[in-house]
Amino acid sequence: MGMVKILTDSCGDLGKETREIYDIDYCRMNTQYDGKETPASLDWEYYTPKSLYDIMRDGNRVFTTMVPTEEFVNVFGKYAGEGYDIIYIGCSLKQSGSVNVAKTVAKDVMKIYPDVKIHCIDSKHASTGEGMIAIRAAEYRDQGLDADTIAMKVEEDLKYCHEFCTVHTLDCLKRAGRVKASSAFFGNLLGVKPIIIADAEGDQTAIKKVKGRKAALDEIVDLLAEAVIDSEDQTLFISHADCLDEAEYVKKQMEEKIPCKEIRIEYMGPIIGSSIGPSGMAVFGWGKEITFRSGDKYEQ
Repeated sequence: MGMVKILTDSCGDLGKETREIYDIDYCRMNTQYDGKETPASLDWEYYTPKSLYDIMRDGNRVFTTMVPTEEFVNVFGKYAGEGYDIIYIGCSLKQSGSVNVAKTVAKDVMKIYPDVKIHCIDSKHASTGEGMIAIRAAEYRDQGLDADTIAMKVEEDLKYCHEFCTVHTLDCLKRAGRVKASSAFFGNLLGVKPIIIADAEGDQTAIKKVKGRKAALDEIVDLLAEAVIDSEDQTLFISHADCLDEAEYVKKQMEEKIPCKEIRIEYMGPIIGSSIGPSGMAVFGWGKEITFRSGDKYEQ
């Protein structure tokens, strides 16, 4: 049985501790601000969370890039050279073109290392939803499955990964082209908070609006509670855009409403954070098959 390396990217929002637990590495995208391009580190090597989010709080936009070709060449080449087969779990193709770049690089790397297999998978998710799928791949690896089988099983599992998110406004997502919603969602009605999900096609889709921040936080927990199946056996995740106190509140609500093995809190990293804006909050778990598509009426 060959060795298998699980990779994700800067959109996966798995902190160092979580990556070490599951032996996952990641390929770095870049951020661009004030004429400087910086690797999007999930360990905050170039910005502190506060300094990055303060840029946006001051009304400035931080731009983002896909994973550069050179980064894929370096990371794929490193692990292929060490004899690993590779499973790369990438950000939804509706949000980033990184998976397509990865597939091109993978073909070249496999010519150099013909005994190595590289699978590049569109997670149809972003943030820790993408990260959870990478964790699922790592769990399959730890069960002794080979790369082909892991890839096949993960592709099947994608449609059961749920994410529910709220933001203060859709402004950052709208500017970045990251969300589908009717024009009515883009008004700046005082105190109205949108609820966003990842749909079956991998689009981030606004499904409803809730009056008030606390109500929005409660709503994403309630939606997750309705969606998850066999939660007692799961590690659930929360990711936040520099609002740790509120993430702790969400965790408490989840503990009261969703029996589970563990709840882990992660920071939204530089890429997702730059797209969603300060105070974004999302919750994640495995559950019912996702069939909702943008334009449908959302029903649990």
